[in-house]
Amino acid sequence: MPQGFFITFEGLDGSGKTTQLKRLAAWLQARGHSVVCTRQPGGTALGDRVRSLLLDSRLDAETGGVAPMAELALMFADRAQSIEQVILPALAAGKIVLCDRYTDSTEAYQSGGRGIPFATVQTMHQLICKGLQPDLTLLLLPSLQSSLARARRRNDKALHQKGADENRFEREGDAFYTRVYQAYRAIAAREPQRVAAIEDDASIEDVQQSVRSIVAERLGNK
Repeated sequence: MPQGFFITFEGLDGSGKTTQLKRLAAWLQARGHSVVCTRQPGGTALGDRVRSLLLDSRLDAETGGVAPMAELALMFADRAQSIEQVILPALAAGKIVLCDRYTDSTEAYQSGGRGIPFATVQTMHQLICKGLQPDLTLLLLPSLQSSLARARRRNDKALHQKGADENRFEREGDAFYTRVYQAYRAIAAREPQRVAAIEDDASIEDVQQSVRSIVAERLGNK
């Protein structure tokens, strides 16, 4: 059984989760913890290829629209590789794993957003992930509009500066993201012992303090 500590960061793109993950990693390392950071999709050679495909806004035009179940299958293929190659080895070595997105994202985006039945996502999770759940999930939920505005600005900047196109999901309309947002809130309500939700438009520093306090308490209890 894994002996480390598995922490995931969740939220809409533009919620600040990636920034907070990096800051938490530095804070934990400064206190002597061994930390492994990864992301989904991505984080492995296979995962990075899946990520470049799934997030490319040109994909829908090239394919005539990606079938929701195809999108779901690709997400879990990436996750299976990440678990076997990165997450389980790190946990077995007693490390703290910080992961930018996990199955909660799939429930929010592919079930809440795309309309795939919740039971389908849960069945895939049990089969592919063997039921591996985070010890703690930090769910960042600033306002919907502020998250989307930041994500779209960031991705447009990356496209112009680096040619990296990761705008596919950000091009969805407000109705799609409202469903995703509500799905995240439902997850937090359903699993309050695992999911710690930070639901305001606080500054990066204030959110950072909240994250540190939550993590310190959970690690202390462990």
